[in-house]
Amino acid sequence: MEQVRNNVVKVIGAGLAGCEASLMLANLGVQVELYDIKPNNFTPAHHNPNFAELVCSNSLKSDTLEFATGVLKAELRLMGSKVLECADKCKIPSGKTLSVDRDAFAQEVTALVRGNPNIHFISHEIVALDNVPTIISTGPLTTSALSEYLKDKLGDNLYFYDAVAPIVSADSIDMSQVFVANKFDANDEGDYINCPMDRQQYFDFVHLLNTAERVPLKSFEDEKVFEGCMPVEVMSMRDVNALRCGPLKASGLVDKTGHTPYACVQLRKENAVGDSYNMVGFQTNLMFPEQKRVFRTIPGLENAEFLRYGVMHRNSYINAPKLLNHHFQLKSDPNIFFAGQISGIEGYVESIASGLIVALNMYCYLNDMPMIEFTTNTALGALSNYLESANPNNFQPMHISYGLFSPITCSKAQKKQLIAQRAIEYITKIKKENSLWISKEQQ
Repeated sequence: MEQVRNNVVKVIGAGLAGCEASLMLANLGVQVELYDIKPNNFTPAHHNPNFAELVCSNSLKSDTLEFATGVLKAELRLMGSKVLECADKCKIPSGKTLSVDRDAFAQEVTALVRGNPNIHFISHEIVALDNVPTIISTGPLTTSALSEYLKDKLGDNLYFYDAVAPIVSADSIDMSQVFVANKFDANDEGDYINCPMDRQQYFDFVHLLNTAERVPLKSFEDEKVFEGCMPVEVMSMRDVNALRCGPLKASGLVDKTGHTPYACVQLRKENAVGDSYNMVGFQTNLMFPEQKRVFRTIPGLENAEFLRYGVMHRNSYINAPKLLNHHFQLKSDPNIFFAGQISGIEGYVESIASGLIVALNMYCYLNDMPMIEFTTNTALGALSNYLESANPNNFQPMHISYGLFSPITCSKAQKKQLIAQRAIEYITKIKKENSLWISKEQQ
């Protein structure tokens, strides 16, 4: 392994991307200074003193190759992602998705980071950058001081509004009105609690939702809502059937009577104990009393105890296609890399992936080596390419999807399978050809 010329990297932000980047670099022998305002301070949306806090859902989405996020996870596991390894250790039952006990997950990641001798954690707010190799992974809730500094350095930041779903106490759910099942799964031992609605209940609920009072956004800010985390009240206003074609879609579910409900609200476990449940897809910006009033009309939730209400917060990100190359490196200053949601990618697994990519690229930069090229044959490369090639005049955050991969000529039925197979083979080839990317711990 080649000698590192500058063997210290500053990582700002101990979220998913920052922890992944820190652990990967540390395992490659690089000394890391990891900065975060925790546990001395918190952003408005953070509450857990541990690292890698999952603010919104506790789901890392599908774990099967049928979906692009499953391919991305497969690639990350092959490349030795430590944060995804923590997620696998903290997995809770949720059908074919990877959902975690969010507190246990944060504890697991924090212990791994703090226990690594090559990572020096510093609880301190960074408000400006110095001339050292730096990874900015502060997430969409970057502190005001650093946000203003970046705005002055890079130009106007972009933003959107993101929302969080409520969590209810398991003891307060009326189990006589609900049923337990996974979608398209005949297994009697399902993982989701399902609250079925008939046609009248659904339309009554939509009416209540559309007329409920919302938390007003600040007058000087436009209401820009990210499509992937759209509040249910915004979605329902678009079309009366939007919810039953989205988060309340009942396809693949059979209730106690043997029928598929007209609509269905799903509840997913928040932790391994199962004492709390997340309202799946129910991101909201309703006033807290309105959430209680409206959501208690859902069958089974008439007496629901809300352990956490839904909230909306502003997420900021940079204009990646204007500012970054496909290595997540700042074009105007090669010493600086961006990772995580502040870079313009969206999603938990995508944030982990960006941290891994940036760590490998930073290592190459420090050693004056060619940076690794994943290409759009892979999910990792498809994400990188999107950041560089998207329209800078209308740049929006993006989840990984099969549409971002290089096309493949085959029948529609085989397309996803062959793209996934090609991606895994390509990553396996990269790993074999570059022993550099295998951490010392794995060797």
